[in-house]
Amino acid sequence: MTSADQPEPAWILSAAKWITLDRVRAQAAILAICLWGVCAVDFATPGFFDRAGNIKFQDFLPLFVSAQLIAHGQATRLYNQQGTTEAVSVVIPGPIRVRLPNLYGPQVGLFFVPLTRFSFPAAARIWATASIFIFAFCVYLVWRCCPGLHLHPGTVFLCAIAFPPLFHFFVRGQTSAAVLGCFTAAFLAFRTDRQFLAGVALGFLVFKPQFVVAMPLVFLLSQSWKPFAGLVLSAGAQVVFARIYFGPVVMRAYFDTLLHISRSIRGVELSLAPIQMHSLRAFWTLVVPAPTWALALYLLSSIVVVAIAAAIWKSSAPLALRFSALVLAAVLANPHLFVYDLLVAAPVLLLLIDWSLTQLQPVSSSTLRLLLYLAYLLPLLGPISQWTHLQLSVLDFAALLWLLRRYSRMSLRPFASNESAIV
Repeated sequence: MTSADQPEPAWILSAAKWITLDRVRAQAAILAICLWGVCAVDFATPGFFDRAGNIKFQDFLPLFVSAQLIAHGQATRLYNQQGTTEAVSVVIPGPIRVRLPNLYGPQVGLFFVPLTRFSFPAAARIWATASIFIFAFCVYLVWRCCPGLHLHPGTVFLCAIAFPPLFHFFVRGQTSAAVLGCFTAAFLAFRTDRQFLAGVALGFLVFKPQFVVAMPLVFLLSQSWKPFAGLVLSAGAQVVFARIYFGPVVMRAYFDTLLHISRSIRGVELSLAPIQMHSLRAFWTLVVPAPTWALALYLLSSIVVVAIAAAIWKSSAPLALRFSALVLAAVLANPHLFVYDLLVAAPVLLLLIDWSLTQLQPVSSSTLRLLLYLAYLLPLLGPISQWTHLQLSVLDFAALLWLLRRYSRMSLRPFASNESAIV
């Protein structure tokens, strides 16, 4: 059994002492002003394009076009590149610099059909505003479960609005808030011992299937049958609904798009795709120039990550640690996780900081707090991997998962709360 009071290196203790509450508040305030100031200046230009010449909320455009095609009874064109390009040209006048294929299931476009009554700029603003409210509500719900953070609502608020993935997901018009909503609902269900419902919430993530790579395997290896069954049934029901509603032709085109998603992403993001991604797939792609070896190392390291997460999930550790490990496994094993999808890390940061403040048996938590501080900031440094070929955020997430494994093996009493023990 690992000792709970095992000493930590002096340099980690020194670095952790530097991360004071006042410094965190000041840095979060500066970061929020910088990020949202840039957003305001960039989006202040009239029309469809920002100052850099990019389409405002450009990742929402394929969803809007898909919804229009469905509304007009042209769902068979959803995954036809020429058809979607023509539809985009109707929505956005003039030439655009990027190709924006539809990478979502057809049921996602169906969800956005009501917004087709508006112009694209108006619909995008509605969705972006709604997404901000979803993010804020999810953070609030998790914060309510963190007694150690109840004395610092202002700091939590500042850190939330300065969270780098929040900026990226907003300016791109992404669907990351919906992903965060699924994880938040699952956490609340696990907390009240509704394991099957938690699995159902996670199964809804099949609309972004790359998030469902690791979690079923974690549940399967840890013999957590209720969340596994809920996830499989929920995901399957969504796919079956799409198959019945849209028919086999559309679904075959969608699955073909999924099978060739790397080709689609390269077409969208060109050579910059790996530096904007923060999972093991992108990490090995940057480190190893040979694609075959990079893929092999990604698969091998993902197996290790899933095995570690399964061991943590099966342990008697507090839910804060176990759920954080589950999310980290979903992030690391995700084959295509861009910076805006790191929005799902918000509950991990809240839960682990709270655990380090409220657990009853002393542990050496300086390493944990330093890794959490870096997990918050390192997504900002993703672009430098274009020259270093090293995505530091991925190393930090992996180190966090390993540290959670170490904590899960300690004789730690769960912190005082109404949390149910779920194995």
